[in-house]
Parts: sequence; structure tokens; C-alpha cells
Amino acid sequence: MTADDSLPLDGDAYRPEGPASTGLLDVLSVAAMVLDTEGRIVFWTPQAEELIGYSAEEALGQYAARLIIHPEHLKAVVKLFTEVLETGRSWAGAFPVRHKDGSSRLMEFRNMRLQDDLGDVYALGIAADHSLLQRVETDLALCERLIDQSPIGLALLDPDLRYLLVNPALERIDGIPAEDHVGRLLRETLPLSDVRTIESALRQVLTTGTPLLDQYHVGRPPTDPDQEHAWSLSFYRLEDPGGRVLGAALSVVDVTERHRAAAEADRARRRLALIADASARVGTTLEVEETARELAEIAVPQLADVVAVDVLDSALSCRRARRPDNGPELFRALALKADQPTVALRAADPPGDLTAYDGDRLVTLCVHTGRPVLVPHVGERDLPRIARDAEAGSLLARAGVHSYLAVPLIAHGEVLGVLDLKRTRNPLPFDEDDVVLAAELAGRAAVAIDNARWFQSVRNTSLTLQRSLLPDHPPRHTGLELASRYQPAQATSEVGGDWYDVIPLTGDKTALVVGDVMGNGIDAAATMGRLRTATCAYADLDLDPAAVLQHLDKITCDLEHYIVTCLYAVFDPRTRECRVANAGHMPPALSGPGRAPRLLDLPSGAPLGVGGVPFETTTVVLDPGDLLVLYTDGLVETRSHPIDDRLDTLLGFLDEPHRRLEETCDLLLYGLRHPDDHDDVALLVARAL
Repeated sequence: MTADDSLPLDGDAYRPEGPASTGLLDVLSVAAMVLDTEGRIVFWTPQAEELIGYSAEEALGQYAARLIIHPEHLKAVVKLFTEVLETGRSWAGAFPVRHKDGSSRLMEFRNMRLQDDLGDVYALGIAADHSLLQRVETDLALCERLIDQSPIGLALLDPDLRYLLVNPALERIDGIPAEDHVGRLLRETLPLSDVRTIESALRQVLTTGTPLLDQYHVGRPPTDPDQEHAWSLSFYRLEDPGGRVLGAALSVVDVTERHRAAAEADRARRRLALIADASARVGTTLEVEETARELAEIAVPQLADVVAVDVLDSALSCRRARRPDNGPELFRALALKADQPTVALRAADPPGDLTAYDGDRLVTLCVHTGRPVLVPHVGERDLPRIARDAEAGSLLARAGVHSYLAVPLIAHGEVLGVLDLKRTRNPLPFDEDDVVLAAELAGRAAVAIDNARWFQSVRNTSLTLQRSLLPDHPPRHTGLELASRYQPAQATSEVGGDWYDVIPLTGDKTALVVGDVMGNGIDAAATMGRLRTATCAYADLDLDPAAVLQHLDKITCDLEHYIVTCLYAVFDPRTRECRVANAGHMPPALSGPGRAPRLLDLPSGAPLGVGGVPFETTTVVLDPGDLLVLYTDGLVETRSHPIDDRLDTLLGFLDEPHRRLEETCDLLLYGLRHPDDHDDVALLVARAL
């Protein structure tokens, strides 16, 4: 090789850095010596001095055989020397050499003939310590086998991050043959989306020399593009014995199984958390629509991107379910929820709509069979069976619906409806684990929906009964202007037994009654009806208010386990007197022009049904314009406010006695009632004319 064929020697990149050992020959300390045809030493390297102990001044001109060969080996060595010079054949082998200190050392020799331009012949001997050479050979062989047989992917990169060497394990990881790696950049082969981040980290390692260990990365290799794999990557800088940077080493450990196990454990934790969340958030009220909304909200986006809850109309009506057939079903949409704005919402029935679905639709199939319907990968043939019509199918296709799951809502063996789930943004299809999770959520919600529908049915019956028992009185009686309200309890509680009544009596007198049966439901409403009828009968006898309550007390004692509060008043327009008796009820409020509103100071009396406690009648004069307000405790009692504060608030709303009575009723209800109050209210307002 001439100087033109070699690497350029000028420039900073190849400037010598000092005498430090930088190569394998230096590590091995390979010695060289040249002998003439007579066996005299004519060339002696410093490495020869290191190995054998003689300096060049001591060795040059000396017969090599006499200087470094033991007498017992002299004949064999002379024979080999002669053959090399005569035949030109090289010789290689190991034989002992005598050191200057008298010891014998085994050397690995390579001997060959040389000839100069004058035709003179010489013998060249190259020697290295045999034990050192064996150790280096063993180390190299061991390293080679370790690299080739290692299950860890290994690669050597030059300072420009181009491959110099890869082992078979890395071939298996990225699916590229070893020879196709060499010379290519890291980003051209590594199947990771963040490969440029990895390159940046490697350059930092090359600069600082600080290794980066166990860097976690996820990707899809060409050998398995459908499955996500995970690798642990470590980077460290490679240097020669002199400290010159040779490049970087990259190790790749396949941790896919650990990654998948961790992902599955995390998925299981999230599913358990979702179920626990559903237990706390679904079924918080006894409202069917609210329960359906809670179910939809809990399923988005953890389980699906678009969720609908549809219930059979027959189930909402509490009609006996017929045996399933292949015919259509009538569904009422109760809830609709999406994680993000999407045209898929326009493809679904808005909450409240009633829609008939034919027997070939998947939601219909779901309620007919009572089993989940799973379509992992939605195709063009599936959309017509999912959507209500062709237009809705087009919207679902535009939204990117790629996976579908319908799960029946089953409570106590009855199919109530269906939980409809679609995925658009989540790239994963629904699987069997999702079916189990959705069925668990649907089962919990179905029980809550079942409870709510029966509660609403009973409540509606109670409310109908209660309203049928309340009076439909004219707005005016002699000497009085009247207004009234009845407001049932909210959906979280049943209808109670509150009532009011206005009873015309002889002599233009009017009886005003407000009562409250402790308890709720149909029984309380029925008891209220019986007591109202009895009150009307005793009122016709023109009895004193205390006497009326005495008779009602006897009747209530005969009603098992019922306690009733009642306020009975009789107004005589001729004398303007209002006689009032109280049976454990809230005191009425009185206001008038020029006077501050106040509560009437009446003997409270015992509730009806206690028995044996006398009642007293108190007389109050009602001047023209005076306002008398009778009410049940649901108007003022709450769980978080003292009753005295609430009564003061009630009086504050009566500061304007000339206000229209209808406005006064609305003001009291909306000013004192809260949407979540758990008691019903009867309110009767009378103004003296």
C-alpha cells in the first residue's frame, strides 16, 4: 500500500495524541528480530527487549541461538532456521526462549524469509508471550460467543451512529439481517416512533461518557406489526485503551411479556376502579332517566367513545314482559353520551324519543336473546344492523365507528333494555374482557333502573290518589279569598300524606284544615283520605274545633301505627272570629296591613293517634286584609337549618299582605323549598275580606 492508498495523515482528526497503547499489537507486545544467514541478530525491537530482557546494544551482532536458546533445543532450532532460509517456507509454533535473567519463557513464534534489493537473505522472527496470546485469544473467542449467543440485542455504532456490528438477537428483534445493518443509521432500522429521541440520548452519551441504562421504549417491529412490543435500551460509550472514543454500544432487552403483564394489571386495576366508581355513582336517585345518564357518563371514555342507554317502553310502563320473538321492539332513549363532539350523536335517538327497531337490528337481538352482541370490527355490512336507518349508518361511518358492543340491562331475570357502546377514537376493538366489564356495569345499573321504575310507578299511583283526594275549592268563600298548593316530594322519596281542605259550613262560616300523616306511599295517602272524609263529616256537625280534633284522635287511634298532625280552624265572617285548634302541627302565620307578620301562639296539643290528650280552641280576630297561612312541616323543615331560622324566613316572605295570593303561594314554595327536599308540602293561604 502506498501513501496515496492510506488515510490522510494531515488534519486534526488524525493527529497523534501521545505514546499511549492504542492497538492490539501493543497490548500483546509483539516483538520482532531479523537474523542474517549466519544467525547473527541484525535487527532488534524494543518489544524484543521487553520480552527477552536484552537491549538492542546487547543483542545486535550476537548469535541468536546462543543468546536466547537453551542448549538442549539448539539442534532443532538450527534445523528450522536452515529450512526457512533454504526453502522460503514460513514456520509457526511455540518453543521456549531463554530470558536474560536465566528463566525460560514459552513464546509464540512466526518465522519467514526476507530478501533485500541486493539479493541478500534474512530471517524474520515475530514473537509474543504464549500465555498472554492464549489469554487474548480466549477473551476474544468468549466475547464473540457471548455476543452471538446472547438473548440480548447488541449493536456497535460509530460516532456518527452508523452500525458497525449487530448480533443475531438484534436481527430477530428488528427483522433485518446483520449485513443490512452495517453502514446504516440507527433511525433506519429501529422500530420505535421516538427513535430520534434515542439518537439524541446516544449523542449525549458519546459526549459525556455517562451511560444511560434501562430506557423503556414501545413499538411495533416489522416481524410482528400487529402487536405492541416493549424493549429496555441501554447506551454506553466505547473507548480504546488510550481513551479514544470508538463509538457507542447499544443493548436491547425484549421486555414485551413484562410490559404486557403490567399493561394487563393496569387494565385490571382500571376496570376495578371503574366498577367501584359505578357502585358509587350509578343509582344515586330513584329516577330512571338520571340512573341511565349516570350509567352513560361512567362508561365514557373508559369503556366506549359513544354510549346510549335505551329501555323497552313496556319495561318503563311496568307491563308484564312477553316472551321474546323475532318481531320489532319499542325502545325509549334515556341517555346519550360521547367523549368528544361527533356526528355519531346525530345517528342515535335523542333522550326521550320513542323508536321501534326491527327484529334484525342488533339492539333488538340483544334484548330478545338476553345476551351481549359483540362486533369487534364493524364493516359496511354491520352498519345497517346497528343504525336505525341508512342516514344514521352513513353518520356512523363518518364518525369512524369501528367496533360495537350491545349489552342487555337485566334485573331479576327481566330484560329492561340495552347498553349500546361504540368506539371511534379508541383504536382497540372491544374484546371479551370489555364484554365482562360492560355486563357488570349494565347489571348494576339495571337493578337501579328496575328499582326506579317500580318506585316511579308506585309514586305516580300515590300521587294520583293524593291529588284525587285533595279538594277543588272555589277561590272565594264568604268573607275569604283563598289560594292553595300541594307539592309532592321529589323522586328520591315517596309521596306523603299531607293534605289541606276548605269546608263550607252553615251560617257562611268556613272550615280551614291542614294535616300531615306521618309516613309515605299509598297507605299514607289512603289514610289521609279517610281522615279528610271524617273531618268533613264532623265539620258538618258544627262542632267546636277542639271537639273535631278529639273525634279525629279516636279514629286515628284505630289506624295501626299512624300518627297525624292537624290544624283545624273555623272562620265566621259575621264576627270576624277565627277559632283554631292544634294537634301537634306547625303554628299558622298571620300578617296584616300595618302589622309585622307573626306566628299564632297556640297550645301545640298532641298529634292525632296518641289518644287521651285534650285539645284547646283559641280565638283570633281577622281584620280586613289579614293574611292567614296554614302549611305542613315540609315547607320549613330541612336537615341543615334550625327550625327557628326557617320560620323567621317564612315570616319574612309575608311582609307584603296586599300581594296576590297566588304570588304569595309561589313565593313561599320557591323561596323555602329546595329541589332535593324529601317531604311533600300542603299550603293554604286565606285573606279576610
